[in-house]
Amino acid sequence: MNPFTEQQLSEIQSWLKQQAAELGFAQVVVSNPDLAVESEKFQQWVDQGLHGEMDYLARNHDLRAEPAKLLPETCRVVSFAMDYLPEKQSIQLLSQPDKAYVSRYALGRDYHKLIRKRLTNLGKQLENKLSELNADFKLVYRPFVDSAPVMERQIAEQGGMGWIGKHTLLLNRKHGSWFFLAELFINLPLATEQPVKGHCGKCSACIDICPTQAITGPYQLDARRCISYLTIEHPGSIPVELRSMMGNRIYGCDDCQLVCPWNRFAKLSVEDDFQPRQKLDNAQLLELFQWDEAQFLKNTEGSPIRRAGFERWQRNLAIALGNALAKDIQQQPQIISALKEAEINSTAVVNEHIQWALQQVS
Repeated sequence: MNPFTEQQLSEIQSWLKQQAAELGFAQVVVSNPDLAVESEKFQQWVDQGLHGEMDYLARNHDLRAEPAKLLPETCRVVSFAMDYLPEKQSIQLLSQPDKAYVSRYALGRDYHKLIRKRLTNLGKQLENKLSELNADFKLVYRPFVDSAPVMERQIAEQGGMGWIGKHTLLLNRKHGSWFFLAELFINLPLATEQPVKGHCGKCSACIDICPTQAITGPYQLDARRCISYLTIEHPGSIPVELRSMMGNRIYGCDDCQLVCPWNRFAKLSVEDDFQPRQKLDNAQLLELFQWDEAQFLKNTEGSPIRRAGFERWQRNLAIALGNALAKDIQQQPQIISALKEAEINSTAVVNEHIQWALQQVS
């Protein structure tokens, strides 16, 4: 039973959005998502094996289809977006073979803890607010930050935050796609918001730019070819035919976002935690490759990069160094020396990629 009037719910919703803005969230929308169709499309994608070795995506289909099962009393999902772009971006860094390209979302601190803490704080504020209006109503809520089988882009799309673009990312006319998503599941029947129309039109920039042709068509992604998947999620050996296409991308890939026309309107982040650490926005490949495991763990403390682990970090760097060797750059002797020296103590996986890299000398 809803103990609040429509007027009260409207005021609560406005207050919630204001509080969210003060906590650094750029967008807030409310939905009561119906994901029957979207979850079926997702399952078909998984059934084709396009998720690669991300086995967790093949589990919990029922939870994706019916989000309320994650919190049984849920009647609304509030979606939040937080801008993360630390500075205006260009594609020029990708043409500097001696430099490392790290996906912009991973330049600073891991976003999970920061956003979860703020959503939990917001939930407590809402709980206090509602208790003042009606002491008998008990708010039930749970925050999610990329931590459960939640179809967050589809939920946010149904709430009108934006539309899913041809690269499968959520796009907003005023914020582009450089933002994190998170959700607050609640049992409060706030007014739902309406979806917006897509605005990709005939544009195919994201499809055309993808280095590995992972975007196989509009709204179709083969994760097995995606550089973000390969450098972060994929264990073991990276397919030989894709290595030269990876260029200097050592953790993630942003090409489809860098060329998207809507990202001209992206807002820069105001969060100190999302600013670059360890100069990763302009780092030399050789410098990063010379980190030992202790340095890697120290330098990636609190960073999403640590998730990939030291072996994948070295593997990715070895590929990037091989691609640099193919460009016949000035540091060629130093790169060859560093690769050969690393062979001594590296794992079999890393050594395989080092051997490949040494064969790329132009």
